[in-house]
Amino acid sequence: MTRFTRWAALTAAAALLTAGCSGGGPSKDDSGKDGKDDRASGDSALDWKRCEATEDGPAPGDEWRCATLEVPLDWSKPDGGTIGLALIRAEATGDDRIGSLLFNFGGPGGSGVSTLPAYADMAADLRERYDLVSWDPRGTGASGGVRCRDDKAIEAAESAVDWTPDTPAEERVFLEDAADFGKGCQKAAGKLMAHVSTTDTARDMDRIRQALGDDRMHYFGISYGTELGGVYAHLFPDKVGRMTLDAVVDPTADTIGHAKNQTRGFQTALDNYLRSTGRDPEEGSREIADLLDRIDAEPLPTSSSGRELTQSLAIIGIVLPLYSEASWPALTSALEAAEDGDGTELLALADGYNERDASGGYGTTTHAQRVISCLDDKQRPTVEETRKLLPEFEKLSPVFGPFLGWDTAGWCHDWPVPGQFETPEVSAPGAEPILVVGNTGDPATPYEGARRMADELGEGVGVMLTWKGEGHGAYGSGSDCVDSTVNAYLLDGTVPQDGKVCSSRSAP
Repeated sequence: MTRFTRWAALTAAAALLTAGCSGGGPSKDDSGKDGKDDRASGDSALDWKRCEATEDGPAPGDEWRCATLEVPLDWSKPDGGTIGLALIRAEATGDDRIGSLLFNFGGPGGSGVSTLPAYADMAADLRERYDLVSWDPRGTGASGGVRCRDDKAIEAAESAVDWTPDTPAEERVFLEDAADFGKGCQKAAGKLMAHVSTTDTARDMDRIRQALGDDRMHYFGISYGTELGGVYAHLFPDKVGRMTLDAVVDPTADTIGHAKNQTRGFQTALDNYLRSTGRDPEEGSREIADLLDRIDAEPLPTSSSGRELTQSLAIIGIVLPLYSEASWPALTSALEAAEDGDGTELLALADGYNERDASGGYGTTTHAQRVISCLDDKQRPTVEETRKLLPEFEKLSPVFGPFLGWDTAGWCHDWPVPGQFETPEVSAPGAEPILVVGNTGDPATPYEGARRMADELGEGVGVMLTWKGEGHGAYGSGSDCVDSTVNAYLLDGTVPQDGKVCSSRSAP
């Protein structure tokens, strides 16, 4: 089982790293004055060393350094136990340094230590004046990363559990698997299980800011990273510097609201994809839904060591290429093969989404994602409540509605710890302007969420930038208008007019 609010697509290809990892020369603040003393004071909390290679991948280039920062396990008991946060940094390439730019790539559950080196080329302009910094949030990667079940059990669940159950027996297996997953998470996480919320991580962020020696938090949040940025701004409005939120999570939506938003978002992306192939969206969606029904009744054979393509895996295989318009041809090929009775290509796409490698090993992003989001989310719909909602979900999308509808019941079913809030608080009165970037074709975090985030941040704080594009996120996706607007804001402090619109791949 998985939710579709995920990190930037490039992360799937990023090498996995661990933190272990001296650097830090003189720097300048935004006014051009020597900032060596402030930075040295911050760096005293961090022992930067060369990043090490791991079993999962090589070390990044020589410009990268890694460190571990100790923070309270429980922020209500700051003198109690601690947890180490893995950090990674590449220093600014220019002389006119502003400070550090902290990245969160989303999930929740994504590893910033793994992702940032792969993202660095896209952020090369920003690196001229910022140290690029990211981290593994608590509960992820090298920061106490949680693994809730082993690879063998994950693969077994993929074939045994129907994520859109049609019978009482399938419902029972669906709910038993969800409860078993939660128990595995509790066993693996221990005391950490109750201290991985978005609020906990936002407080970690401010400790990172202090350790880096920055007076203000300059931040780039993507996908779930936008919710995290909004919560940080609410907690520490006087510490907000230049903050960009891209691929924005709707802060006004509860669990069911998020599921409906994503159902609409992925159906919109699928409609746009179908139009690009010359097909009628309604007719094409019905044909895909019929294909999924046939796969549900009889999974498709594949060339992958006897594995079959189930309906659940097929849905995930359809979802992945919708994150990027450049992947649409892969979706066409996979759907055509599936119609011909071969599930190999859709299974390969699903494996990419699920971080399954050639040896059958799985990544743990979805484990951390679930541990974090179930601690955040207070709303826990029952099976009975979900059944009543299913017709509405199916009306929103015959392809994705049943899956995301059932997910509301299964995701946090019988979870060992209670959720903390219905919706996150992101109001940030008194904060500096925050740039909120919405993409009208975003499937995972639909455009409407960006406008709501800008409104919730408050008048004079949330500044809206719209891109009429496709895919998850806008910056670095092909629009000179978006990239130049974001760069001008982050590098020069130029706040665009609220409501500015960039057409697809347009110049400023």
